[in-house]
Amino acid sequence: MKKLPILILAATFAFVSPAARAADAPKPLKVLLLTGGCCHDYKKQKDILKAGLEARANVTVDLIHVDDGSTKPALPIYGNPDYAKGYDLVIHDECAADINDPAVIAGVLKPHQDGIPAVNLHCAMHCYRFGDFGKPVAAGADNAKWYEYLGMQSTGHGPQEPIAIAFTDKASPITKGLEDWTTIKEELYNNVQIMPGNVALAKGKQVTHSKKKQADGTETVEDKTTETIVVWTNLYNVKTRVFSTTIGHNNATVEDAKYLDLVTRGVLWATNHLNPDGTAAKGYGAGGK
Repeated sequence: MKKLPILILAATFAFVSPAARAADAPKPLKVLLLTGGCCHDYKKQKDILKAGLEARANVTVDLIHVDDGSTKPALPIYGNPDYAKGYDLVIHDECAADINDPAVIAGVLKPHQDGIPAVNLHCAMHCYRFGDFGKPVAAGADNAKWYEYLGMQSTGHGPQEPIAIAFTDKASPITKGLEDWTTIKEELYNNVQIMPGNVALAKGKQVTHSKKKQADGTETVEDKTTETIVVWTNLYNVKTRVFSTTIGHNNATVEDAKYLDLVTRGVLWATNHLNPDGTAAKGYGAGGK
């Protein structure tokens, strides 16, 4: 009989209520996804990204979206440097090529200067530019700030053709175990300048075709092969983790499981929730696993 209280005590400690377990479980990462602007089907892509990320990791994705197809989308974050307050990460997926006010750009960068991690997708690389941005910008110049944050200066792309993506850094937790693949017809962004701190993870190779008329009136097709960095990381302002990929123009690419897996890895790496083997940290995988 003397053992009974000990057994009761042991049973009490062994039982943990569902409510207690839920309280101890890691809270989902709060992610802010920004979409809107020129040239892309952001109305659908925002939902594809939200569903894909939330299915793959313990994240909650909030949306700020404007149905504005101009190069100056009226995103409500402009003029509000505290737009990312309370979030663990911001995904820049906007296309705002002609938002060129240095004060507005400074406000967009402010959360990341303060340490909030970021993921940048596709046309985010062609945003917030001014001055002679067609040439390599000078380090520390006003029009270099967005590129220094990204870790890359890109200004344009060629025609849409398939891109063969090859992971060049197999040791990174972001790429560990991921297989090379070839996209559908996509845009390959140029690399005008690679910034200090850029760590290339994948290159994309694209063959484009152009017709050339000969002197006798016949036409020949010339092939041109171009290869650029398409996935990379950057450490911004010493402390802020930034992941970027130039891939992601068309809906079929954005909803491709290989693309969503890559972006999810980028989110987890940037927030420091990715294990060295490429798996999510405990509690931050799909369904909170």
